[in-house]
Amino acid sequence: MNSTDLSPGMALKMDGKLFLVTEVEHRTPGNLRAFVQVKLRDLKSGSLIDKRLRSGEDVEQVDLDRRQMEYLYQQGAAYVFMDLESYDQQELPKEVVGDLGLYVLPNTQIIVLWCDGKAISVELPLTVVLTITDTPPGIKGATATNQLKEATCETGLKTRVPPFITTGEKIIVSTTDGAYRSRA
Repeated sequence: MNSTDLSPGMALKMDGKLFLVTEVEHRTPGNLRAFVQVKLRDLKSGSLIDKRLRSGEDVEQVDLDRRQMEYLYQQGAAYVFMDLESYDQQELPKEVVGDLGLYVLPNTQIIVLWCDGKAISVELPLTVVLTITDTPPGIKGATATNQLKEATCETGLKTRVPPFITTGEKIIVSTTDGAYRSRA
């Protein structure tokens, strides 16, 4: 496959490792040759790397099986998922699911990526709705300030929210960095 045909969500095999493409940017500097700047996530370690590929360079694409599964519960260090087609239950280790427990409640449908019959990663939605379980009370009349306060969500995620958010409110949180986006 040509490097100019890459798009987010594709899986690649480079240097004997499996990577998931998260961002792609085609660049053509004025007096230099065009290249493709790619942000890759190592599916084994979870680390992010930036890679520069020549325009037209061949890369090895790997076909992934995307299965819709339901996250049921956490059992020790493993997370239990149910396949929605066969109703089989699978235990996936923390290395595969990553920070899933901080963003997703039980009985939520998630896309699990499979390669050669083995689960390698999960696709979290871009944002999730969580309920605030603990936050200090806001200061009356502090609506125009840009200060944030610490808040704990129902999954245990700690984030910073504006002072007008109170305990029991639902908020929208980004799964990429755990930051508050807005009220739900």
